[in-house]
Amino acid sequence: MLLFWAAALPFAALVAIPWTYLTKDIRLLYNSCMWAAITGVRIAGVKVRTLGLEKIDPARTYVFMSNHISNLDPPLTLPLIPRRTSVMVKKELFKVPILGRIMSLGSLVPVDRGNRDAGIAAVRDALRVIDQGINMTIYVEGHRSFDGKLLPFKKGPFYLAEECKVPVVPITISGTEDCMPKARFAIRPGTVTVEFHDPIEPSDFGERECLMAKVRAAINSGLPAEMQEQA
Repeated sequence: MLLFWAAALPFAALVAIPWTYLTKDIRLLYNSCMWAAITGVRIAGVKVRTLGLEKIDPARTYVFMSNHISNLDPPLTLPLIPRRTSVMVKKELFKVPILGRIMSLGSLVPVDRGNRDAGIAAVRDALRVIDQGINMTIYVEGHRSFDGKLLPFKKGPFYLAEECKVPVVPITISGTEDCMPKARFAIRPGTVTVEFHDPIEPSDFGERECLMAKVRAAINSGLPAEMQEQA
């Protein structure tokens, strides 16, 4: 996987990145990155089984809320989402020359997980992204789970959903905890399931805690039986 990504890097460095700088159009670089991400993971022997993608209307804008169990989750999940999606990224990465500028052009959202005020600012930035018609994908636990079971959810994503009034799509990822567990670098071949659940329309959100419970129940329902929370 890393060799493939290294081989794809010259195209990004010589073509896609200069094109993005000159035109301020992120589409070529975004599509190239999404293709390279999913192709690299598949070359490593990871097969992807996708469920429920037909429930997503490519013409609409969504907030996707997913569990998080492995570093493989983003390169597997993000390329599956119809149209462009933004994510929240550690603010330190925006200070890296060239990379920080590219992430800004791509409408990625900087976030400082240890700073509550910065977290509120990140939600405001995410609102502006959604207002542009760009999807937002958030790993709602905030951190990766060691055993694949759900961790407590962060409240910020649900505040964002209330403010932006677009449908929320829960996503369940399972199997990446075996292919690349937390704290391990090696990747083992295997099959990963990415399940897109029914969109939750703003009219069905209810109170914030109610929406959080609905998203949690949906994500939990897609986990293997031994990892599910019991009612």
